[in-house]
Amino acid sequence: MAHFDQKGAHVLKYRELGAILSKEGRSWRLAQNTTVTDFIDFLIESTNLKRFEFPFPNRNETLFAWGKVPTMEMLLHIKTSSYFSHHTAVCMHGLAEQIPPDIYISHERASPSPNANIDQARIDEAFRSPAHATQNAMDFGDRHLVLLNSASSQQLGVVKQTVKYGADEAVLVRLTNIERTLIDAAVRPIYTGGISEVAKAFKFAKEQVSVNRLGAMLKKLSYTYPYHQLIGYYLERAGYRPSQLDLLRRFPMEYDFYLDHGMQNTEYIKDWRLHVPRGF
Repeated sequence: MAHFDQKGAHVLKYRELGAILSKEGRSWRLAQNTTVTDFIDFLIESTNLKRFEFPFPNRNETLFAWGKVPTMEMLLHIKTSSYFSHHTAVCMHGLAEQIPPDIYISHERASPSPNANIDQARIDEAFRSPAHATQNAMDFGDRHLVLLNSASSQQLGVVKQTVKYGADEAVLVRLTNIERTLIDAAVRPIYTGGISEVAKAFKFAKEQVSVNRLGAMLKKLSYTYPYHQLIGYYLERAGYRPSQLDLLRRFPMEYDFYLDHGMQNTEYIKDWRLHVPRGF
């Protein structure tokens, strides 16, 4: 149909197709009692429209693609203003050795999480147990989609970039930039393949990342926990220059902190007031 063809390949949701029916139904001489479901069923049967179901545990999502839409582009329509993050962004920036089956998509809550008061006892208690991972995930072909409900950051560090990500065709997508990607990876290693993969990402990013931008971004994110201490440790471990490390040392170090949740056998890095796995 010309109405859809003029936009080329694109993605729609149920409400958008309903709006098209309301606006164009009469001019297309559709019966007045045509429902949105009838309209969609007709389009799927008779045109290039295809339905894609995403039965996430928290909520079922449905997308409709007109024409051939690249998969990675389509996935960003599951939630409005979403973007690729964590291990997926790490791979898109070339900071990993192989592409994992998990695809991480972040969409932000309407308001930021309030900063809570902390003390050493609360930090120790919070990091004593393994990290909680979202269960809002599903299989999609040979991939595993993980939909993250992230704290609001006003899309800080989210950029548009053309990537291939294991496909033949390059596609323009939204993802976190290198600095934000490294921060997210360090903060939530459970979504980045673990601390060894995070350490590799910091090493591979050495000639690309701006530590100045990373530090400024950390200040804007204003985390409750002192994540700057573990980020400083990753930078030092990857061999960044002393002047770059000093940018992280300027942050206050008032508490002992942890590289990851649920660590058992650890050693203490005094310079960063940080517990890390022994021998890491």
